[in-house]
Parts: sequence; C-alpha cells; structure tokens
Amino acid sequence: MNEASERFVAGQTALVVVVPEAEPVVGVLRSDLDTAAAYGVPAHVTVLFPFLPVAAVDAAVLDALRDVVGAHAPFDATFAGCGRFPGVLYLVPAPDASWRALLTAVAARFPEAPPYGGAFDDVVPHLTVADGQGPEALDDAEAAVAPRLPVRTRVREVALLVFDGERWRRRADFPLSPDTPGAAGP
Repeated sequence: MNEASERFVAGQTALVVVVPEAEPVVGVLRSDLDTAAAYGVPAHVTVLFPFLPVAAVDAAVLDALRDVVGAHAPFDATFAGCGRFPGVLYLVPAPDASWRALLTAVAARFPEAPPYGGAFDDVVPHLTVADGQGPEALDDAEAAVAPRLPVRTRVREVALLVFDGERWRRRADFPLSPDTPGAAGP
C-alpha cells in the first residue's frame, strides 16, 4: 500500500485557498517535508478537509458553495511568521479574523463534514510547510523560510480539490464576491 492510499482516499475532496505566491518560498521545502505536495496539493490554506465525497458533490452542493463563499469579500492576506503544531511547521496567515470567518461559514453550511473530521476544537488557519517531521527538521525549515517572509496574497476564491487515487486535482473554483459589503478594491 502506498503512502497516498494510507493518507488519502480516492474520491476524497478538500476546499482550499491556493496561495501561489508562497510557492517560491516554501515549494522546495514542501516537496521534501510535506507528503501532500507530492500528490499535487499546492501551497494553500485549508478551508474544509475532508469535504464531502466527490459522489455527493452535486449541483446543489456546488450552488451552496458559491453562495457561502460568495457571501465573503476578497481580502488581502500576509504570511509574516511561522507557527507550529506537533510535527508541523506552518505559515501564519493574517488577518486571522477574515480567514476564520470564511472557514467558519463554510463549516457551518456543511455540518456533515466537520473540519479535520472533528479532531480539533479550534481550527487554526495555516499554510503547511512541513508535516510529520521531527523538531530538528522543523527548526531547519523555519530557519530557511523565516528570512524569506512575508508572503502576500489576495484571497479571491476557494478551490475544490479532488483526489483521484494518485493526485489531487482542481475541480472547481468559487469566487469571493467583490460586491459583498466591506469589499476592498483589487
């Protein structure tokens, strides 16, 4: 059994904000220290994982995603520092309130798919750099990443990723709405 089949299941889905601006800073490290990267997962902040099985993602679910994500205004985000969970190094996104509002709204709309299977009381927005690593590897990764921060991005959409048994592939995008009250210009 390969590692992907142990960690991911064909037909599994995820909702993420892809952060291409982070790739030059964390891409090489992720390829070595985050197994998800080897299966096509780009640098991202997770919105909801695992989401619904792909067979359950029908037109009504896609419409609901458009509605819940579209109720949020695009926002600027900065990754200026690192944080840690046990065995994990991540970039900390700010403003925290904008991220949490988006993650909370999507999770509330789909209570049948609790974030991380309900494993955590507090879902912390983060961009994983290294996962399943020891303290020394995390220290080295942080030393390599920290001088290259900050990373800045504009959050404009949430992507639906689907695991096909070998790779994660982008299936659909759901834009945040610039017409939402409080939305700033591009």
